[in-house]
This record gives sequence, structure tokens and C-alpha cells, in this order.
Amino acid sequence: MNNLTTTTYFRDDVLLKRPYIRSEGCLKAISHPFRREIQPDGRIRHWIFVDELDRYLRVVTLEDGVTVHNAFPDRRFKP
Repeated sequence: MNNLTTTTYFRDDVLLKRPYIRSEGCLKAISHPFRREIQPDGRIRHWIFVDELDRYLRVVTLEDGVTVHNAFPDRRFKP
């Protein structure tokens, strides 16, 4: 995951559960999201459509908007 700032949780848990998550998709979601929302806890959700997954990818960053904490295909997302 080059040029991607991540939390320990993302590196040690999320990537083990979802090895198909790519840094390129996370970076694109952060820089050019289809939609962005701030969660009540201050973390930020970014969505982007990923052709390889045929789904929207939700990338959750910390309050700084760049440190990736979680990422997963979002089955419930409605564009």
C-alpha cells in the first residue's frame, strides 16, 4: 500500500480479511469520491465505484481525511 497512510487496524485486520482491497482504489476514493459523508464520530466515509468489484467501495478515514481506517464493498450503498 504505497503512498497510503493507514491505521494499524486497517493494516493488521482489514487487509487480512479483504486482500482484494487495493491502494489505488482507496486513494481514488479519497481524492475523487462519488460521495463523501462525515460520520457522527468525525470519521469520513468516501465512496467510489470499482469495476473489478462491481460495487461501490466505502473507504473510511480518520478525521484528517487521509488516514485509511476501513474499506469494504458497500452492498447497501444507493447512489
